[in-house]
Amino acid sequence: MTYLKLLITMALWGGTFIAGRLVVQDMGAFSAAFCRFAIASLALLILTYVIEGSLPRPPKKLWLPIALLGLTGIFAYNVFFFSGLKTVEAGRAALIIALNPVAIALGAALWLKDPLTRTKLAGIGLSLLGAAVVISDGDPVKLLRGDVGLGELFMLGCVISWMSYTLLGKAVMAELSPFAATTYACMVGAVMLLGPALGEGLAGAIATATVTTWSGLVYLGVLGSAVGFSWYYDGLRQLGPARAGVFINLVPVFAIALAALFLHETPTSSLLLGGSLVIAGVVLTNR
Repeated sequence: MTYLKLLITMALWGGTFIAGRLVVQDMGAFSAAFCRFAIASLALLILTYVIEGSLPRPPKKLWLPIALLGLTGIFAYNVFFFSGLKTVEAGRAALIIALNPVAIALGAALWLKDPLTRTKLAGIGLSLLGAAVVISDGDPVKLLRGDVGLGELFMLGCVISWMSYTLLGKAVMAELSPFAATTYACMVGAVMLLGPALGEGLAGAIATATVTTWSGLVYLGVLGSAVGFSWYYDGLRQLGPARAGVFINLVPVFAIALAALFLHETPTSSLLLGGSLVIAGVVLTNR
């Protein structure tokens, strides 16, 4: 049952790229991000009380780290996420974000002094090569010329934001449960997003949002965030991080398949080649 939950979670997370791509056709990045995490905060709050019985009050020393979690993993990540999906196809976006574990390994080596073995270095190199193929659409020389779209740069911003969120989260989750830390981060991030969203025209966007847009936002907030985190953390408890973490590699696979099914995005040979290199590199990095 645990394996099935993890498999479904990866499919749900793969689907966030399709939902996000649909939402940003009708709503600005700040407004979309705020709506997603207003919904996610409520859903996570309910789940935290159901699963853990309460939401513990964080000590004062964690207020700043929690604020930074909201800033990096919720505010910055999702502004980059929705901004990038305006121009980048869902499958390509998922493969760029598949660099997250590689970026985390590099960040941990730089800031937490985690050792980089030869295997990790080989995996990082392989993933970066694959990412270059994906980002440049099969012509890495474009990167040397600086010929990279703004959307791709936004998706790389997601990777940097998530690396920061993960490394910061190590300190917070040493004293708060993953559920409590995630719930607080979502609530703080939603508050941070409110002002820019109002300036972007949040009220008008909500008033004119289509059924498709609201369906996408509910999917992102409830299934992609609250349920996804719930089942993933359950998998971590049951199987441990090594075995549960392997499932993350399925997210871009599901994203590409779902994008082909619902958005009619045709995977190109460069996407498949680059994606294979990225995933192989991630597997090596996390061995």
